[in-house]
Amino acid sequence: MTRIDTLLAAGRTISFEFFPPKTDDGEMALRRTLDELAPLGPSFVSITYGAGGSTRERTHRLVVDLLQHSSMPPMAHLTAVSHTREELRDIITRYREAGVHNLLALRGDPPRDAEEVFFDLEHAWQLVELAREVGGDAFSIGVAAHPAGHPTAPDLATDRKHLAAKLALADLAVTQFFFGVEEYERLVDDLAGLGCHKPVLPGIMPITNIRQIQRFAELSGTEVPPWIVERFVALGDDEVAVRSLGIELATELCQALLDAGAPGLHFYTLNRSTATREIHANLGFASP
Repeated sequence: MTRIDTLLAAGRTISFEFFPPKTDDGEMALRRTLDELAPLGPSFVSITYGAGGSTRERTHRLVVDLLQHSSMPPMAHLTAVSHTREELRDIITRYREAGVHNLLALRGDPPRDAEEVFFDLEHAWQLVELAREVGGDAFSIGVAAHPAGHPTAPDLATDRKHLAAKLALADLAVTQFFFGVEEYERLVDDLAGLGCHKPVLPGIMPITNIRQIQRFAELSGTEVPPWIVERFVALGDDEVAVRSLGIELATELCQALLDAGAPGLHFYTLNRSTATREIHANLGFASP
């Protein structure tokens, strides 16, 4: 049994995030990525869950497949949106019975084209409670953190209080991606001020396409700092230079986070391996 809270207690973790592919070609591409990243010996890998449960079965299948056929411990994402309490109980039970021991509990965002959206569980902390109820001590449970504050929160102070309340029930948090070490330090300091000292893993997304990252940032309620946008815009359509700058900035951020005491690094891979492998090498991490 490999629990993420146990790994964090033992030392620094390095982890990767993937999403379930929707096509056979996408699945083949993900398999290649997994094969390329496995030699880095990640502490764990997380598998996302589509809006409204749209990848419910694909997420479950990929998580269980990784558990049974790879050396990479999986963390299954689970969201409450458009699921009844009993549906969620069933999903959690299936994970427990399959031997999965790591969950990321999220309230979740409704699909943009959904005709009907409901929340039987209104808050992520309720999903954490349900997982504890179903699994007892079987699960290590993570929750999401937003360094700039959740986009629906009325203000940053309220968001921090909600996060501290979630973490009182959970074992760790994984942040949305961000661009400056000071954002992470402020988040951790704010939580400490509320008496919360659970591990917070910073999420890293290397910029290889500035427009794409700006869209992602907008959806998550934040923005790419203007000075970063200006550096990428100045490179125009030079894809090699853009990619090189993205790797450089991500490496600098990762090193600054480690120097600041971050308990690990969590890479948003977008199901590709090259940027993550290069940053891993730049940081001087040894593979097993």
